[in-house]
Amino acid sequence: MPRTPTKFLGAPNNFSPAFTGSYKTLCSGDSSSWFVWVHSSITMDIHRCRFVAFPPCPINALAFSHPHTRTNLQSSLCRLAVGRANGDVEIWNPLNGAWHQETVMCGGQDRSIDGLVWVVEPDEELPTANPDAGHEKSVIPGRSRLFSIGYTSAVTEWDLEKGQPLRTASGQHGDIWCLAAQPPASAALGKGGHKASAAAAAAAAAAAQQQHLQHGPADAVTRLVAGTIDGALAIYTIADSELRFQRLLTKSPARKTQMVSIAFQSRDVVVVGCSDSTLRAYDMRNGNLLRKMTLGSDHAGGSKEIIVWSVKCLPNGDIVSGDSTGHVTVWDGKTYTQMQRIQSHRQDVLSLSASADGSAILSGGMDRRTVLHKRMAGTAGRWGKVWSRKYHDHDVKAMASFESSKMSVVVSGGPDASPVVLPLKELGRENHRTLPNLPQQPPLQSAAKARLIMSWWNQQVHIWKLRQPFDSLYDNANGNMTGEDLDKNRKLLKTILIKGESNIASASISPDGDVLAVATSTDVKAFYLKHSNPSKPSDMKVLPMVVPSAIAGVGARLVQISPDGAWLVVVQAGNKISLLRLGHGGNAGSGERILSRPQAVTRMKRKTPKNLVVGGLGTYDRTIVHVSFAPDSRMLAVADLAGYIDTWVLRNAVNEDKEGREDASGSASEESSSDSEDDDGGDDDGGADEVGSREKWFHTPASTLLPKLPSPPTVLSFSNDIPSGNASSDYTLLAVTTSWHILAFHPVEGALAPWSRRNPVARLPNTIRDTRDLAKGVLWQGARVWVYGVSFLFMLDLSQDLSEPNAGGSSSALAAQAGQKRKRRGGGGGGGGGESGAGNRMTIGAIAPAQVDRFTSDKKEWQLDVENAAPPSSEGSDTDMLDEDDEDESGDESNAEGEGGGGAGGRSAGGELAALRNRDTQMDGRSGSGRKRWWYTYKYRPILGIVPLNIPGEALDKANAGGQEAGVPPVEAVLVERPIWDVDLPERYATADEAER
Repeated sequence: MPRTPTKFLGAPNNFSPAFTGSYKTLCSGDSSSWFVWVHSSITMDIHRCRFVAFPPCPINALAFSHPHTRTNLQSSLCRLAVGRANGDVEIWNPLNGAWHQETVMCGGQDRSIDGLVWVVEPDEELPTANPDAGHEKSVIPGRSRLFSIGYTSAVTEWDLEKGQPLRTASGQHGDIWCLAAQPPASAALGKGGHKASAAAAAAAAAAAQQQHLQHGPADAVTRLVAGTIDGALAIYTIADSELRFQRLLTKSPARKTQMVSIAFQSRDVVVVGCSDSTLRAYDMRNGNLLRKMTLGSDHAGGSKEIIVWSVKCLPNGDIVSGDSTGHVTVWDGKTYTQMQRIQSHRQDVLSLSASADGSAILSGGMDRRTVLHKRMAGTAGRWGKVWSRKYHDHDVKAMASFESSKMSVVVSGGPDASPVVLPLKELGRENHRTLPNLPQQPPLQSAAKARLIMSWWNQQVHIWKLRQPFDSLYDNANGNMTGEDLDKNRKLLKTILIKGESNIASASISPDGDVLAVATSTDVKAFYLKHSNPSKPSDMKVLPMVVPSAIAGVGARLVQISPDGAWLVVVQAGNKISLLRLGHGGNAGSGERILSRPQAVTRMKRKTPKNLVVGGLGTYDRTIVHVSFAPDSRMLAVADLAGYIDTWVLRNAVNEDKEGREDASGSASEESSSDSEDDDGGDDDGGADEVGSREKWFHTPASTLLPKLPSPPTVLSFSNDIPSGNASSDYTLLAVTTSWHILAFHPVEGALAPWSRRNPVARLPNTIRDTRDLAKGVLWQGARVWVYGVSFLFMLDLSQDLSEPNAGGSSSALAAQAGQKRKRRGGGGGGGGGESGAGNRMTIGAIAPAQVDRFTSDKKEWQLDVENAAPPSSEGSDTDMLDEDDEDESGDESNAEGEGGGGAGGRSAGGELAALRNRDTQMDGRSGSGRKRWWYTYKYRPILGIVPLNIPGEALDKANAGGQEAGVPPVEAVLVERPIWDVDLPERYATADEAER
């Protein structure tokens, strides 16, 4: 079939209801649009929405726990902390370039994260029983602790395992503007910041090791130094796992002096950038001012004083500062005199970062530029600018570097909310990568029976309704839809403000839209939404529900309501899992809903090395990040960051025979040893009986047989298939990992599904395996699973096996035929062919014009851009793969073989254009069914989330009644996009010759 151009509302004559091609797109600007994909009589309707609010929060601080690692163990424990203006702290795992947002520790009202500091205790080597036997020494990695400031007088320590603040301390001083940790004595730096001799350093290390073996880790970091708005330096002690204010080190005699930035030159010397055009070096032992370095006055017409926004110390002791005049200044570490001053930016330099060896300096400024400085050869150690680019849409406010054996990157961030990963050693030879500003876990859910969409951010919950499906809306408009028709189809029913100071961590709505559960770090709230086909806000009433005190006053990290609306699962801090039954009140006619007392369930005990539990990140990797109910709500599955999956089944606890009881109690006793905090939860199990239930949750007998995932999971979801009850019937549980292992399990059997056994990750199409963005969620359509991320939408048909890796039609084979090298991504497995953890390597001719398909309005056909024609299998382009897949399904096989097009429009380029259009698909040529094995598009970005609007069972009945393919229902879903250009950013600096968009 010929291509049909995208229709923009206001030109109704360009689109006909008799269209039978492969897709339809209706756009209505920033409000919503509909996309329909027709394939083998299967329809997928996507409501493309941008009216769902989710304002991204600016990035104020970045910090790596291990900026420079020497071992693989340290690299695996490294985490990036991202502090945002709403008080949230995100924890990212670099994963050799995969960049997985693992958890979000929620902040609260009027809170902000403006500084982050990691403190890592020294590693401890355990002595072996027989050192001469050649056994490797067991190492307990140093414990990682995270501290933050927020332009208040307090310092906060975060509990990574529980995902909430652990303790807070403040002193008698003003607001804290900067924070740094005093380095340990093992740094072995002499006076003036320069390294001591190798012999002295070795002697000091040996003495420290001997003292460590006898008396414990005396070389640990024990103090934090904070610079305040009133010109004081405050010392906080963090020894013995505590945090408390100790004393004021010094205070500037000038009233208007503010301590803006801070860095340690050595253990005994701290350098502070101030707001009065100076840098000050203080002695940590007595608080004496060692030297005052002056920058002078600002440019003519500028401010009287220069603000030193950032300061860094190089390994050789030299000092680097960035100030409000746009200069990067290098100071001699011995004499504290100015060595060089470079005009790097047109406005303030806000952030600095340096490589571990001190050979490179990166600066970020208010002019949106990131500038790389390196030492110039043959110029007596002088520095020069070698690279300058605009990677951000706003100020570059924060920077942090990370170097290991496989990665060398710098991460920057600012008000545009998107972290940008830059190659450090390979800058100029590798591309950068922009990480998503949207959360990994979509803050979006739907109530399919009521056609409601629920979203949340900060302390607000929004409930929308889409009144009519696509077919009804289109038929009612007689094919002439306008923007007004689309606007009338959506309605904001309620905006619920959650009381309290904490931001929302998780929320869930029942499929019928009657119950809403909301969790913060301090509270769990539930609401009964009383409505009947609401069309305006007054049609819905919000009534609070009584939550048991054991749940309400503690808070939670995850909440989820089961598909039948009968159960609420709550995952609290410390990974305690509780299930509450949702019942009806005494008056059935009122429709009132109540919550039973919680039933506690515990996870199976896993064998984890003790040295990793007592050190490093502790039990952080056992944090539960995914919860999923089976479609009949009789099985529950959870997954943690370590890759372990636990499942429970719902059984009748009254009529179960004695043997079943013993098996269940045996499983419970086995798992009780893994989480003693839940032992007393059994007293509340009988709460379900209060609402007439005699069912309890028991661990699935085969749960221990489920294998550990090869990498952290990003998606966990049950298919819509419900077991029929015979021995061969089982649920299907799908897990997608950061290394793109797509694994289907049969949880009752405790084994991999046959499809996963026959289709390992090596069989996945290169298009999927080379995708750098991670999966965020899935939608099910019979045997088809739709996997989406922030920039992609994939489809895999689990009823068909994928082709062999080198089979015809694969992108790698076609690329080899064209004489090209297949691009490799850096995530998940060993650096991705030499990449440093940011983007892929630049290629010769990468800036050449890309291939463009052109639609000629006079001939009504698509033509290949013959001037810039590329091989059919060319990769790496971000072209709209969806628009290349509009041929009629009955002719797919002949088209894939390169035959010229039948159909109204024809193909001017013959087989070459046919191959170009089919490069995103694989067809089932053996059966001749024409069903795609996989499919993908990059049309939608950035995707906040996708939620279904149809009920699987009802949709399947409707599909079968309509004569569609048996067993495969149509899919109606809501796809929410949140592009950054729709977000109102603060005013930014623009040069005189720069046009604002």
